[in-house]
Amino acid sequence: MKISYYPGCTLKTRAKNLETSALAAMDALGLEVEELTRWNCCGAVFSLADDDLIHIVAPVRDLIRVKESGHDTVVTLCSMCYNTLARANELMKTDEVKRKTINDFMDEEPDYAGEVRVYHLLDFLRDEIGWDKLKEMVKKPLTDLKVAPYYGCTLLRPADVAIDKPDNPRILHDFLSALGAEVIDFPGALQCCGTYQILGNPEAALSASKDILADATGHGAEALALACPLCDYNLGHKQDIMMTKYDGLKEVPIYYFTQLLAVALGLSSDEVNRFDINRESAKQLLESKSLIA
Repeated sequence: MKISYYPGCTLKTRAKNLETSALAAMDALGLEVEELTRWNCCGAVFSLADDDLIHIVAPVRDLIRVKESGHDTVVTLCSMCYNTLARANELMKTDEVKRKTINDFMDEEPDYAGEVRVYHLLDFLRDEIGWDKLKEMVKKPLTDLKVAPYYGCTLLRPADVAIDKPDNPRILHDFLSALGAEVIDFPGALQCCGTYQILGNPEAALSASKDILADATGHGAEALALACPLCDYNLGHKQDIMMTKYDGLKEVPIYYFTQLLAVALGLSSDEVNRFDINRESAKQLLESKSLIA
């Protein structure tokens, strides 16, 4: 199966471990990935201002690139990219006035009216591969690995682009179960990590991330699985600061869901998973479970 793929900016820099593991896993699943040519940054955040249409141009241009490539679907990995592309797509499908304004502004581009289906890899796996099929392809079940699925904000909000039920999602739970992991449910799975407040109000972001980590370990989780580079930054890369600041906070390995997918499919090389970008505890935990050498 050939699929169109939108990488986004961070996956080429600080989140290479999200992309390399995903591409290797998709290849192992028999998916022929075709990266969009001439893709640009999607903008990362969908503007909430009703009259701010200029920020819709960037994601719409990417969707036009998909259409020009001859595909009617596109898959992305970053939850923020997914949210931005999906919401721009929804606007172009449903708002005739704004669609005309944007198309008129992009006078050198063909008109676009939401013809492309935007997938996150998680709902693509669910809808096009299926959990039972995925389970059959697992070569190294994540047995005894207690993983808490962390959804964050942008996979589930707003409801019209959510990849699962916003108030009771199961997609990441089901994904991890198919890989053989022990899934640890915890209330903080739907809470915001602080997002860009790590820049504007770092104290608030650190406090929010600390609460999520403490909640996960309090419910028995050994690690978190997520899909967002910004969540990975706040929850993972800021742990040293949090453990110094908040007494009793335990270190929690953080994984991109694609890294766990690659390991379960038997793809354990450093080149694939790039655990050197994760906290050191991420690789150590998998080694202790004999999931990687």
